[in-house]
Amino acid sequence: MKVGLYFGSFNPIHIGHLIIANHIVQYSDLEQIWFVVSPHNPLKEKKTLLKDYHRLALVKEAIEDNPKFRASDIEFGLQQPSYTVKTLVALEEKYPNFQFSIIMGEDNLKTLHKWYNYEYLLNNYQIFVYPRATSSQEQASKENSLDKFINHQHINILKDVPVMNISSTFIRNAIKNGMDVQYLLPPPVLKYIDEMGFYR
Repeated sequence: MKVGLYFGSFNPIHIGHLIIANHIVQYSDLEQIWFVVSPHNPLKEKKTLLKDYHRLALVKEAIEDNPKFRASDIEFGLQQPSYTVKTLVALEEKYPNFQFSIIMGEDNLKTLHKWYNYEYLLNNYQIFVYPRATSSQEQASKENSLDKFINHQHINILKDVPVMNISSTFIRNAIKNGMDVQYLLPPPVLKYIDEMGFYR
């Protein structure tokens, strides 16, 4: 089984996450995408971050009807901070017959050289990179900043991906300000958030 690991806070998961994951599973050799819900990042404001189990529940609500998607809480039981390489070790111990790949945004690729044991990740795992929305003015500098990794044999820059400038931060702020976000969230996720009164 070839599995792509999509790491994130998913605070909350939104249609942008799902569109990217669906595109990758349709247009690559990956058979499943696992949404790996990351615990609290000490660099992020905790007051805006839902508890781990709520974010995991939102992911499960969002993907329950897609057999190619799965929610993972593997990092909940690992020592903090969570390093991707250690998460992969834990997953490979649990699923020795699975072949794991990493899914990341291009912003993460730019800073990959700062990751713990990034050379090991580069040399041992396929990495699928999805673009973010950019203006034409940003395009040249973006390409320059990716030069160090863009030609690596394990780096797969995704082409023709539907790109939308949607962020969880935007959605949280919109909810806080009483705006309608019904088209940015899967209906079960919106229902859960409404019923729990999150982000208001």
